[in-house]
Amino acid sequence: MRGRGEKDEHVFKDSSVGLMRLLFVLILFVIGIIIGLVSSSHIDRYFTSQPNNFYMNYVTAAPAPTYTTSIAKISGSDHNCSSGSTLCKHDDCLSMDSFRMPKSLTHKMTDNELFWRASLVPDKPEYPFERVPKVAFMFMTRGPLPFLLFWERFFRSQDVNKYSIYVHTNPGVHLKFSNSSVFYNRQIPSQDVRWGTVTLVDAERRLLGNALLDFSNERFILLSESCIPVYNFPTIYKYLIGSTHSFLDSYDDPSRYGRGRYSRRMKPDIKLRDWRKGSQWFEIQRTLAIKIVSDTRYYKLFKWYCLPSCYPDEHYLPTFVNMFHGALNANRTVTYVDWSLGGPHPASFGAKDITVNLIQHIRNNGTTCSYNEERTSICFLFARKFSPDALGPLLRLPSTLLGF
Repeated sequence: MRGRGEKDEHVFKDSSVGLMRLLFVLILFVIGIIIGLVSSSHIDRYFTSQPNNFYMNYVTAAPAPTYTTSIAKISGSDHNCSSGSTLCKHDDCLSMDSFRMPKSLTHKMTDNELFWRASLVPDKPEYPFERVPKVAFMFMTRGPLPFLLFWERFFRSQDVNKYSIYVHTNPGVHLKFSNSSVFYNRQIPSQDVRWGTVTLVDAERRLLGNALLDFSNERFILLSESCIPVYNFPTIYKYLIGSTHSFLDSYDDPSRYGRGRYSRRMKPDIKLRDWRKGSQWFEIQRTLAIKIVSDTRYYKLFKWYCLPSCYPDEHYLPTFVNMFHGALNANRTVTYVDWSLGGPHPASFGAKDITVNLIQHIRNNGTTCSYNEERTSICFLFARKFSPDALGPLLRLPSTLLGF
């Protein structure tokens, strides 16, 4: 048997060993904390320094940007502001003047790009410039303008801040005008146009798109090479700018030349009851012009299903406007046409037909129409279809009759 002293000694030894173990564990714990804190500090400094290192490496590797002024010459050639690919010479591409009214009609935009840009509408109602509303005269022609001299006489001495001119011809047709002509440099980028196809609608929208780039254009009149004005500029300007409606022919024709051209494949977007017909020679306000160039859905239906013998130019706009924007439209045209002979084409006025009585008859043929909710005898501002040989007799009409 062990004695009392042996037991106490054994207990003391066990306590000493336990204490040593505890101290050892505490020391390891403290060392671990110290190592962790040191490591954390190094890691933090490393990641904090990386963005700065990356930026410095980027700046060192990247070439220094080159800034040029708007009068810089690029590759020794001049470019206009509307090209979008280069800077302009002697012009500030980002100036308000260049933005609100492109100084050149030459550009390389596709139709989709043009329509997107033309559809931009400022949310701010006030204009940061003095805006004088203009009438855009849009000529869609296959070749030269046979009544150029008559139109130049019409525009002579008029305020250039009240009108603008746009000409669409087939590609390859380059019209030559003197640099003193109001038609000089007014030809827009164009594409091929074929009668009776959707390319006529394309040309109409292309003219609208280019004209909409000028924020001062408020009214848009579509004209052909065979059109003439039957009133002077002040009368036409006052009539159009003062109107609260657009002038686009749109009516329901139950015959095979109207509803008979409807395709059931346009359902459900366009139903037979929506189908309308009308003259393609329209005059519209800016709000409606923007709606037309912005449309994709209904235009595609006409492109796909209104094929030859349907004549999209006679149905697309009358149907689209009737369906969605009828309140903006007077449902009539301001361009006189003589359909008394019947057939697919209107009567043509030649040299022998040009008289004072003809102009007076076009102006007042016994009909009345609605203008700003009131009746008026002034319904037609333009007329077609005139043969090229009519130019001489037209120029000989007295200025007291025409007012120009």
